Amino acid sequence: MHYTLMHKEISVVDIELDDASGAITRVGDVHNAAHIPIGIAYRNDVLDRKALNKWWYGRSIPASRQGIQQALAILRIGSTQELIDKSYGLSLSDQYWIKEKGSSLEWAEINFFTNDFSRDIGDILFGGHSSSAKIDLMSPDNTSDGWLRKKWTIIDGKRCLIKGGSGVTQQEPYNEVIASELMEKLNIPHVPYRIIMQGDYPYSVCEDFIDADTELISADYIMKSQKKANHLTTYQHYLNCCAAFGISNAQQAVDQMIVIDYLLANTDRHYNNFGAIRNANSLEWIGSAPIYDSGTSLWCNTPTKLIRPLASDLPSKPFKETHEEQLKLVSSFDWVNFEALQHFGNRVCEIFAESPYLDSERCVCLSSALDQRIERLEGLVLTMNHEQHHSPKIEEEFEIKPVSYTHLTLPTI
Repeated sequence: MHYTLMHKEISVVDIELDDASGAITRVGDVHNAAHIPIGIAYRNDVLDRKALNKWWYGRSIPASRQGIQQALAILRIGSTQELIDKSYGLSLSDQYWIKEKGSSLEWAEINFFTNDFSRDIGDILFGGHSSSAKIDLMSPDNTSDGWLRKKWTIIDGKRCLIKGGSGVTQQEPYNEVIASELMEKLNIPHVPYRIIMQGDYPYSVCEDFIDADTELISADYIMKSQKKANHLTTYQHYLNCCAAFGISNAQQAVDQMIVIDYLLANTDRHYNNFGAIRNANSLEWIGSAPIYDSGTSLWCNTPTKLIRPLASDLPSKPFKETHEEQLKLVSSFDWVNFEALQHFGNRVCEIFAESPYLDSERCVCLSSALDQRIERLEGLVLTMNHEQHHSPKIEEEFEIKPVSYTHLTLPTI
């Protein structure tokens, strides 16, 4: 089938899609190079079809999503990729879509930001069935990522994402609420979450922080905008790419994200769940995205008796393999108000106590664990400040370089 990849009402590039696989088999004329998705190479009038295909496939529901095989069976569809073009590739994260050649369809008529959408796909993904005899595939759920069960809905006129938990603890939704309150105390830009119960299960709910005039660009595609030099770390490469785009608050946003992920023991901050926001009309960058998607944290997949709050080898992402190594990248901790975090564990215990899946032992253990990590971080910052204060003065004629804390070794248990 012949389509044009659109960016709102702007024609970007002509493409051909394979009917069976949904893959882009051919790239045709480029109509507006400025609106090509970020991170897709376009050199010497040639658009990288392989990269565009990867971007296109990335819009589909991952095969690892909970309940996806049962949903595909109900829909009588072979793969999640086949769902993308059923709703024109529309998303609630950006403004890209595909328009069939010869069609008079307009973005204003079909986008999910200002138009209603079907709940059928979301209901089926949650293990239910369509309320109508004919399943309506016009849904932003066709282009939602992540492995946890989730669906989009409209609540009081606002586009909201509902996301479930996993395993015997169903802990992830409560983790999102805890992360929200923790960031609120530290004045960190974030997406607020709340809990709803559907049936016997808890779900987190958050409003879409993207609207009809903005779009989220993941760190992954920001970093693909430039070739990484071999001598650069991925951390420095990301900051360099942000600087090239003029995203002025990237360093501060990364500092805040690293600290929050340390405190929460987040093990899944990959390059697709943080990034920046730009204006979809002017293509001007607005700034780093608020922190979102912090559910895979607080030892949600670890049995209570195996939780070690101060373990130095706790795995992290995206820049270093452990949280303790990643903390060394933070340029400043001056913004961390430890006084505001005193006894925060009490609030953690209150939130977890609302869950029918968490016993009192686990609630107390997790609240104590977070308090211990707050205390540990405060001790580390005091050590850093002491060493910096007592370091030899640098004469003015020498270049003053950013302070590095890579020489510090954190205590282990």
